Amino acid sequence: MTERPAAEHFELLIIGAGSGNTLPPGDEGGPRTAIVDDGPHFGGTCLNVGCIPTKMFVHVADVVRNARDAQRLGVHDVRLRPSWPEVRDRVFGRIDQISEGGESYREHGNPRVTLVRERVEMLGDREVLTASGRRLSAETLVIAAGSRARHHDVVPLDSTLVHTSDTIMRIDDVPRRLAIIGGGSIASEFAHVFSAFGSEVTQLVRGRVLSSLDADVAATFTEAARERWRVETGTSVVGFSEDGRVATLTTDAGEQIEVDAVLVAIGRIPNTDTLGTYEVGFDHHDDGRLRVDAYQRVLRDGHPVSGVFALGDIDSEHQLKHVANHEARVVAHNIAVEPGRRLMKNTLGPVPDVVFTEPQIASFGVTLERAEQLGYDAFEVTHQYGSTAWGWALEDERSFCKLVIARGSATILGAHIVGPDAAVLLQPLVLAASFGHSIRGLARGQYWPHPAASEVVENALLRAEEEL
Repeated sequence: MTERPAAEHFELLIIGAGSGNTLPPGDEGGPRTAIVDDGPHFGGTCLNVGCIPTKMFVHVADVVRNARDAQRLGVHDVRLRPSWPEVRDRVFGRIDQISEGGESYREHGNPRVTLVRERVEMLGDREVLTASGRRLSAETLVIAAGSRARHHDVVPLDSTLVHTSDTIMRIDDVPRRLAIIGGGSIASEFAHVFSAFGSEVTQLVRGRVLSSLDADVAATFTEAARERWRVETGTSVVGFSEDGRVATLTTDAGEQIEVDAVLVAIGRIPNTDTLGTYEVGFDHHDDGRLRVDAYQRVLRDGHPVSGVFALGDIDSEHQLKHVANHEARVVAHNIAVEPGRRLMKNTLGPVPDVVFTEPQIASFGVTLERAEQLGYDAFEVTHQYGSTAWGWALEDERSFCKLVIARGSATILGAHIVGPDAAVLLQPLVLAASFGHSIRGLARGQYWPHPAASEVVENALLRAEEEL
């Protein structure tokens, strides 16, 4: 019988190099730490295949789309021809440099940090086995292993014509015809990007587009999207074939759609199933996420497992970098706190979520329907961009800001904005909701620059106050 090798023991073991990579100190001190990550690019999803590179492409798409729409404002003969190879190389010339620099720093910058570029599986609560057979154990384990693109039941990812968000941004050039399977934020952002770059985009959505968002917001975006690319809702892909050059998708309605590339963007799943977290008895949500308590401690049978924490997509229902970063701050405090001192709770308020499409969408909190289901006496108000001077300048007849207000406390339960600069306009509402401010006097108690985009929010607040 072959004996297991002795475990290499650390004070801190981190699985994942995204937000988990922020935990070790930047100097040469700190606990003896091992960072384990087997991703093709160091630094996690956001840096390499998620938030940052996608928004760099989105910005170019916004520039192109705004130029193409300029004619209705009286600006003519604007011709822009975006170069995919040039934009791609610029984006990843920056991203890859940051990733490689981060990896080099973790390898050589602190002698107390060991970088292990291997896949691992759990052997026990705070012990893992690497693919090469190394055993690593620690006094404290932080599971920050993230998520991965969900596979499609019919469309094979081993086809050279099929991509996920992990690969689509590094392709050689824009496909003439692109099918995007999915209706969430990732699918919708890429539809905006590739449409602006010149692809004939067909978006195939099993239900409705952006189904988790306010229905009016989703409908407004869908209407705008259909002016720029083909959107088929209530449609499933049931067949796939390809000849190396062209892929053919068969829908449940019997239509066959020929394209030059396919993007599968049907969500992401946590990486718990590849880590062995089920085998060691940790608690999981139905969708595979680890269950944690308010201190980010992993649970077993409803109780915290000693010395085991989790953060990011592996535990959070919000697959968002700003959420993962805050969870990392909570974990950093709690793994360093002295015995007997108070742990930090993850108590932040509403989570802002932005879909960087055109029009842009930003929201937090609940819809009116959900508020009423939760037992609130609530109401909603909507204010159009086109009712402000800034909206006149934009000739905007589509965009709006919707607020959901609790009648008794006069607090904001939800905010839903679709239109230019939605992410920026949302933040003062996030501030008010996070600190429980009543909307009474919020509009008239401060100056709002005129004529500026923020008047959309000001007028929505005024309208809500009139309803109280």
